[in-house]
Amino acid sequence: MAVAMSSTCPGLYCGRTIINESIEGECGVCPRGQRTNIEKICMKCTGSPELYDWLYLGFMAMLPLVLHWFFIEWYSGKKSSSALFQHITALFECTAAAVVTLLLNDPVGQLSIRSCEVKMLSDWYTMLYNPSPDYVTTLHCTQEAVFPLYTIVLIYYAFCLVFMMLLRPLLVKKIACGLGKTDRFKSIYAALYFFPILTVLQAVGGGLLYYAFPYIILVLSLVTLAVYMSASEIQSFKNLVAKKKRLVVLFSHWLLHAYGIISISRLDKLGQDLPLLALVPGPALFYLLTARFTEPNRILSEGGNGH
Repeated sequence: MAVAMSSTCPGLYCGRTIINESIEGECGVCPRGQRTNIEKICMKCTGSPELYDWLYLGFMAMLPLVLHWFFIEWYSGKKSSSALFQHITALFECTAAAVVTLLLNDPVGQLSIRSCEVKMLSDWYTMLYNPSPDYVTTLHCTQEAVFPLYTIVLIYYAFCLVFMMLLRPLLVKKIACGLGKTDRFKSIYAALYFFPILTVLQAVGGGLLYYAFPYIILVLSLVTLAVYMSASEIQSFKNLVAKKKRLVVLFSHWLLHAYGIISISRLDKLGQDLPLLALVPGPALFYLLTARFTEPNRILSEGGNGH
């Protein structure tokens, strides 16, 4: 049953709730898990996330894992044999946190979620749309119109932090024999810094990240791949396959390239979108084919010879 909203409540996210097929309550904030329809009545969200929504959640879930791996590698040192075990532990922590988060989210006990459809950027920032019908009294109608894409990420970060504090210190203390007493916990200290940063990033820029993350993935993966290959002095296929670690890094970046391309295309038209995945090896091949022409020592020597 549709009822037109009163002119005293023109707010975008104000609404009344349907309870037992009857409309109850005055204009106000919708309960969690509901959002207003076109008649400004709060309706329960019963849909499932789209592919793009899952890809966004996957991107937000990857951020702490990638940062964990980066700082573990950064602080473990070349002679330490603990890095691999710490990498595996970080993967387990993030995976366990993701599973627990899904199980606790509505519907409870299932590895699935119900969600509200994201229609526009303003859906992420309902606090900016609290109406003032008489320009004196403000109606506070702030709610999670993108349920649960906003809060589920924050809950996931909280569980990541809890699992890390429960598992990682014990593991590092046992196996990080190649590091000093202060160095062995530096990757954990780094996480205590980047988790608050990620939380603020999601709280403030969640909507912007939702629309921009495919391009962020592509740009960062291209830049980091170029920096890694340059720092490792990889200038040919022979240099690339000389160490297994380099191949692992390369394939990891290829997966990120593919993830970004799929996120942009959304695979709406498989016949047109799937061939785009053939572009994944392109940046690495281009670098290997052109690296010898841009080698700094060669440029300096040719410049000194007057060529």
